[in-house]
Amino acid sequence: MAKLSLSAIGRTTKNAVVGAIKGAGDTVESMVEATRDVLMVTVDGVAQVAVAVEKAAGQVVAGAVEAASEAGEDVGVAIKSAVKGVVKGASEVGADVANTAVAAVEGAVKAAGEVGADTAKAVEHATTGAIEAAEEIGSDTAEAVRNVLKTTVKGKGTK
Repeated sequence: MAKLSLSAIGRTTKNAVVGAIKGAGDTVESMVEATRDVLMVTVDGVAQVAVAVEKAAGQVVAGAVEAASEAGEDVGVAIKSAVKGVVKGASEVGADVANTAVAAVEGAVKAAGEVGADTAKAVEHATTGAIEAAEEIGSDTAEAVRNVLKTTVKGKGTK
């Protein structure tokens, strides 16, 4: 199993997700909350929140992917949960949810490839997580996320 070269944000996420996996019966919800929390702490006090969220999104997802991979958990579930958490966190801090969704999906695909997971499946799991989170936020947000993912993620993730 390959090890990702994680940033400080990625390592923090990895540790949070490992703790969530070990300490909870509901791994999916724990990963959603852990990634959401890490993203929100990362951008707390940052003047340009939108830019910070978009930059951190892929790193947060990468940390979750590595944690799941090392713990023997389903990487696809980790991707979906992490992207969902990142998108929810972006909404809560007022960042551009659609752009964050794209950054999170791109981060998921890159991380999946680095740990040897199927990148086409990574795209599927990541876009599903982004859309599910966007639907929970609202129908206009869901439509915006679907539209931006259709145009920017098209063709990515083929192994």
